[in-house]
Amino acid sequence: MVSQRFTTIAGEPAGAFVVRAPGRANLIGEHIDYNDLPVLPMAIDRRIVLMARPRPDRTVRIHNVDPRFDSLTFELSDAITPASQGDWGNYVRAAAQAVCQDHPGVRGLDAVVGSDLPAAAGLSSSSALVVASALALLHAGDLPIDREALMGRLAEAEHYVGLRGGGMDQAICLGGRAGTAARIQFDPLALKTVDIPPEWRFVVASSLVPARKSAEARAVYNRRTEECHQAAREVAERLVLPGSTGYPALLARFDAEELLAVAGELEDHQLARRFRHVVTEARRVDQAVSALTGKSLATFGELMTASHASLRDDYEVSCPELDHLVDLTTKSGAVGARLTGAGLGGCVIALATVETAPAVLARLDREFYGDRVTSADLDAVRFVAVPGDGATITAA
Repeated sequence: MVSQRFTTIAGEPAGAFVVRAPGRANLIGEHIDYNDLPVLPMAIDRRIVLMARPRPDRTVRIHNVDPRFDSLTFELSDAITPASQGDWGNYVRAAAQAVCQDHPGVRGLDAVVGSDLPAAAGLSSSSALVVASALALLHAGDLPIDREALMGRLAEAEHYVGLRGGGMDQAICLGGRAGTAARIQFDPLALKTVDIPPEWRFVVASSLVPARKSAEARAVYNRRTEECHQAAREVAERLVLPGSTGYPALLARFDAEELLAVAGELEDHQLARRFRHVVTEARRVDQAVSALTGKSLATFGELMTASHASLRDDYEVSCPELDHLVDLTTKSGAVGARLTGAGLGGCVIALATVETAPAVLARLDREFYGDRVTSADLDAVRFVAVPGDGATITAA
């Protein structure tokens, strides 16, 4: 569909190229990347596809095959004015502004974008669009592509849309490897891949509640970020530590149980709950890497379910639909499940096996999607996510 639309809009595809940027499913480690703590996501086999051809000027024209999204035209510069909040084109503008700041004189392009990633589903379609747009502009300008440098640069660039997130999504989108998850640490940024046992299956199921990063939801996410930082500052003060000590330094100096005991003494119990989520989720990431390495399906599943409970109770970013999906999947054969992504809607991810995954999908179809989604649309809202490679660029 993307290539057909490109031919209609821009003519024959001579000189064109295609960027494919995957979404991601975070297996565990939610809302801790912006606290500089390791996470464990995988790139998935659903992606943003962007077909482009360089222009001789500095105009960017992008058409979306999804009729819900208007076409996009703007001029490249190192200070691009954003559109209204929630406009899909702001993710393209975010990438373009960053590329222009680093490479003055970069050329524009004509492009068509499409996706088999559900939008606002917590699978990082927005960051995949940022990555695809940046790679397209760099490739069109015959500019060097340093993937490791881009991971951090594009995480910073995405703050353009007003959301103060971390760097997990951009890192896995650029650095994912088929058949693996990646333990991603920050400051300094480093990815270590861990093989996923071939008999494991990760079922992704949409709550059908959009996980939007605009308006009220954005305010909630940004408030959580500040609450985490405030909690860390108050715990550090109680421990009489100098400076603004963050979570990595706290965990390097003190046992988790010591930190949780101090956090439990905070006057603001909400801050204490945020702190508890961050510290216990970081511990679960380390335990999950060990379980994955040891091929311990049951342990990994238990950690996922514990993560969801923490996100629901301590971080307060779940919703009834997500909780219901976790309950349904674990009662139908999955060994564990949790929300994946920022929450307040979006998807859950459930761990099953090649033998049990069909039963999980069947029960979801009967008891959750049966009267909400047509059979023709089921594959768009629930599927087995295959761990895939990071972003690629190929000739059209």
